[in-house]
Amino acid sequence: MSGTLFVINPNSSDTVTAGIAQAIAPLHGMGTPIDCLTLPEGPPGIESQAQADETIAPMLRLAARLEPEAAGFVIACFGDPGVHALRDRTAKPVLGIQEAAVATALTLGQRFGIIAILPASIPRHLRSLGAMGVLDRLAGDRALGLGVAELADPATTGARLVETGRALKDTDGAEVLILGCAGMARYRPMLEAALQIPVIDPCQAAVAMALGRIALHQTHRPKG
Repeated sequence: MSGTLFVINPNSSDTVTAGIAQAIAPLHGMGTPIDCLTLPEGPPGIESQAQADETIAPMLRLAARLEPEAAGFVIACFGDPGVHALRDRTAKPVLGIQEAAVATALTLGQRFGIIAILPASIPRHLRSLGAMGVLDRLAGDRALGLGVAELADPATTGARLVETGRALKDTDGAEVLILGCAGMARYRPMLEAALQIPVIDPCQAAVAMALGRIALHQTHRPKG
């Protein structure tokens, strides 16, 4: 399966896309080129179900244009907007970062915690986790109270991440943490060092999984 793995950021923030590219840099050189793209039609940050849903149609149009040169796709929004729709449109591997992060967490600890950006994000997470059948492995889902744009402030975001992550670990019993937004990528090493438990960046998890699928010629629609 030749071609490029396209990592699509469904919001319109080039800053978030640059952070995703930096986070997945260690995964370059594994046999498949990786290209991170911003969806110009997306909102500056995806903070609600409505915003997530509005990105699906333009994301599908972008993926259709990329299809001839694609080896696979990663949808880099923690809500996985349009992942199932895109799987209907292509036989190539399609990974959502939330689904991939949860699947990875289940291999690193018995109970996982999610650090959300806003309280309004949590019901959206719980619906997805219920569909995945993993709510019994969820220790907790706690919000930073910061929007996507505010995540760019390292002092405020770093302090909130440690505080929230410590509550998930010490109060809720999480053995592994998931960063619940693509815009948190830069903070994983700091948080892992501070809390001494595994911390999953969802973009890294999804890209690593996609590269494995591509290398093994494995997809949701195998050839007969």
